[in-house]
Amino acid sequence: MSHILIVEDEAAIADTLIYALQAEGYATTWLPLAEAALAFQQRSPADLLILDVGLPDISGFEACKRLRRFSEVPVIFLTARDAEIDRVVGLEIGADDYVVKPFSPREVAARVKAILKRMAPRAVEPASAPRGPFLLDETRVQIHYHGQLLGLTRHEFRLLQTLLGQPERVFSREQLLDGVGVAADAGYERNIDSHIKSLRAKLRQVAADAEPIQTHRGLGYSLRLV
Repeated sequence: MSHILIVEDEAAIADTLIYALQAEGYATTWLPLAEAALAFQQRSPADLLILDVGLPDISGFEACKRLRRFSEVPVIFLTARDAEIDRVVGLEIGADDYVVKPFSPREVAARVKAILKRMAPRAVEPASAPRGPFLLDETRVQIHYHGQLLGLTRHEFRLLQTLLGQPERVFSREQLLDGVGVAADAGYERNIDSHIKSLRAKLRQVAADAEPIQTHRGLGYSLRLV
């Protein structure tokens, strides 16, 4: 049974989410403050957080930044704002989805289910498989490059894992979002560019002259095993 932590200061909204999630078979914990939620997640990690942006102690954005210092748990933001910049910021600091109030609790439960399904371990490849200069270890959620372990975020790992799965294939941003575990309809396609930029910087720290990630203008990205 997956455990969902709801961080929302409005009791009525929390109650509707608890009802919808428990109806789908999830265990739930509700906390109204971000500080308490961060402490809870360190003690008893939940499988996914539903995090309100407008919390009374610290903002959901700040809470997510602090959360990412010790956890890569999936996060869905709840917010009363529908500005594109808020969605962009949300994904860039590590969120997986973004739901605008008012919302359907059933829709949120469906998004939770979809994210947890995408985040489930993949069993189609061997646990440890060489790919040119890369070594993909899915069991340990690690990738080595030219013998060096890469310090990757969860999104960066999923992104590189997707590219390694089919070298030379050109993936669209929407396809890469799906591989990362973010719904393509969330409006985050351009944020893939930020993750690619960060990933390239980490690869250059190991092999400065190599450019394994190729850009295909208007199409997407591919990986060349060099």
